[in-house]
Amino acid sequence: MNTWLSLLLTLGQLWPCLPSMQNHNTHKMNQPFATLQRVKRGWVWSQFFVLEEQILTEPLYVGQLKSDSDKHDGTFKYILTGDGAGSIFTIDEYTGTIHVTQKLDREEKPFYTLRAQAINRNTQLPVEPESEFIIKVQDINDHEPKFLDGPYEATVPEMSPEGTSVIQVTATDGDDPAYGNSARLLYSILQGQPYFSVEPKTGVIRISSQMDRETKEQYFVIIQAKDMVGQMGGFSGTAIVTINLSDINDNKPKFQQNFYYMNISEAAPVSSTIGKIMAEDSDIGDNAAMNYVIEGDEALLFDIITNNETQEGIVILKEKVDYESKRRYSVRAKAINRQMDDRFMKEGPFEDTTIIKISVEDADEPPVFTSQNYVMEIAEGATNGSFVGAITARDPDNANSPIRYSIVHSTYLKRLFSINAHNGTIIITKLLDRETAAWHNITVTATETRNPEQISEVSVYVQVLDVNDHAPEFPKHYEIYVCENARSGQLIQTISAVDKDDSVEGHHFYFTLAQEATNNSNFTVRDNQDNTAGILTAKHGFSRQEQFAFFLPVLIVDNGTPSLTSTNTLTVSVCDCDTEASAQSCRFGAFMFSMGLSIEALVAVLACTLIILVFFLAMLVLRQRRKQSLFPDKPEEFRENIVRYDDEGGGEEDTEAFDISALRTRTVMREHKSRRNITTEIQSLYRQSLQVGPDSAVFREFILEKLKEANTDPTVPPYDSLQTYAFEGSGSVAGSLSSLGSGMSDVDENYDYLTERGRDFKQLECMYEPIKSATD
Repeated sequence: MNTWLSLLLTLGQLWPCLPSMQNHNTHKMNQPFATLQRVKRGWVWSQFFVLEEQILTEPLYVGQLKSDSDKHDGTFKYILTGDGAGSIFTIDEYTGTIHVTQKLDREEKPFYTLRAQAINRNTQLPVEPESEFIIKVQDINDHEPKFLDGPYEATVPEMSPEGTSVIQVTATDGDDPAYGNSARLLYSILQGQPYFSVEPKTGVIRISSQMDRETKEQYFVIIQAKDMVGQMGGFSGTAIVTINLSDINDNKPKFQQNFYYMNISEAAPVSSTIGKIMAEDSDIGDNAAMNYVIEGDEALLFDIITNNETQEGIVILKEKVDYESKRRYSVRAKAINRQMDDRFMKEGPFEDTTIIKISVEDADEPPVFTSQNYVMEIAEGATNGSFVGAITARDPDNANSPIRYSIVHSTYLKRLFSINAHNGTIIITKLLDRETAAWHNITVTATETRNPEQISEVSVYVQVLDVNDHAPEFPKHYEIYVCENARSGQLIQTISAVDKDDSVEGHHFYFTLAQEATNNSNFTVRDNQDNTAGILTAKHGFSRQEQFAFFLPVLIVDNGTPSLTSTNTLTVSVCDCDTEASAQSCRFGAFMFSMGLSIEALVAVLACTLIILVFFLAMLVLRQRRKQSLFPDKPEEFRENIVRYDDEGGGEEDTEAFDISALRTRTVMREHKSRRNITTEIQSLYRQSLQVGPDSAVFREFILEKLKEANTDPTVPPYDSLQTYAFEGSGSVAGSLSSLGSGMSDVDENYDYLTERGRDFKQLECMYEPIKSATD
């Protein structure tokens, strides 16, 4: 019955749209015939619609394609192509009936575009042109409204007046809003009355009654959006709106309990947390902030810290407590609001008090050793596994937990010693040598098996007892010398001995000559009975030419049990010395003789060495001088002539004295190349240089010209020459005295005035007589 009602309702919604859809399809089907005017036949079909969301157990009939020329004799074959052809939509090739095979969703695809064609089954030629048509998916109300912007949350002050706007909610519907009422929504409130209301069309939530935050600080309002304008059979969606009320400070703190019970171990360190207390305040935020304080003498042992986030009071230990001294404490604590509202002060102080009962617990103490430290002994050379000693520890608590022992800290000691984990027995695992280490410091831990965190440590000192396993020996290497003129019975050396072993009674050594040296009459050993012995000569005089050195084996015996003996050999060297010779000179002579050298040979070696050194230095000096002189055969060519004269110039002799050719090598003449009048050129360049200075282009041109001449002259020796050209100062008032700076030549000069000067200028007048004659 419900299915038929739903179908009738859907058809009623679709009926107004059927004429327009039919006209639309008819128009589309007439388009092909407008181009094929000769064809009098045509397609015949009705409008095609399919309702969405239909559950199909078998293909559902949609419509029929039919040509007016079909005689129903089976010669026509109908073909369907396009969207979903063959998968979603099928066609009977004989009758042209179309069926849908799947459930359709209008929100996924609102219509399907297909093409139909009829061909002759025998000739396979088209009898109708291909035509396009549309199958529309008809919408039904299959989507519920949804609040896409949720969840919603709003805050309003408590005791706000009625009609205050809180928030607006909006829902959307996925159905087609152009057909029927499937997407037309209506808002209503399902939860939140009588404090809130909602406008049906806009979704605006408003306050409909005053509220107190201390009664309820948060409200959950459920708003419903229903399609079909709220009619039966429509879908609906809901949204939850969380509405919070802001606070004012109108409540005082209140402890949840009148008494709090807490425990603290006597082993707890200072600042340990004992427990927490909590005073409730109906207010929130800064209005609920509070401080906790402890009153009385217990404030010396305990303290309370306020957690600003949770407003909890954290009770901590301020000083250590002792179970044996006091086992229980009664602490008075108070909670006070930080901020006060004067409007509510008449209701009394905003604080509350509670009692905290604190019990001190007996701590699980670590094991206790029977001694603060242990000293043990073992003889060196004891075999592996030998017993060293045992340690004992106990659990002081009533639980009396079993103890486990172990050696810690040193890996090296773990290789030497081992401890039984259960009874604390220590044994050695490697041979010990007292001479390597006389004492070993072991750290042993005792751990409770039931509580491994309870650990104690103790030091165990192991002394390695000495065994006489080292023979005595000389403490150093002795260098003994005897002079050739030594007398019989003369003391030439005092020796001693050392022993690496440790003697309880003290060391005592005995010195004698070895058995193989007893027949030697050259030296004797005298035991001084104080762990020393003297080496004495046994004859008068020694000759180093006959025998340079004597080897004296000395037998040393200690007083250990059993006693040990060692033979140590002394080397006695013979040296040539007089009665006043010192030991050092004797040693030097012995050393030289051992090398096979006499004094004369040593002097000869030193003289040869000195001659070689002088010859080498002389070669270095000669080589250095050769480097400094490139042309040692012509040293006179590398010099500079400086001519100085104090008399006035201006004569012909001065001009001839300034001859540049004198600066060149006397033995090399440049006769192969015609030279320019260098004097005139020098005069011209010199005058210009006085005007422009040494950095001018004129001076550079002169230098480059001279350099070019030197480079292109093959008669010049192959070595570099440095020539320096200087200027006379251009700032001189008197000007230059050189004839090079003269403005006229010698020929132009008038020398008649020399005759008028008298006898003193007679010689000068004779020098310039040829110039005067040439002028005339």
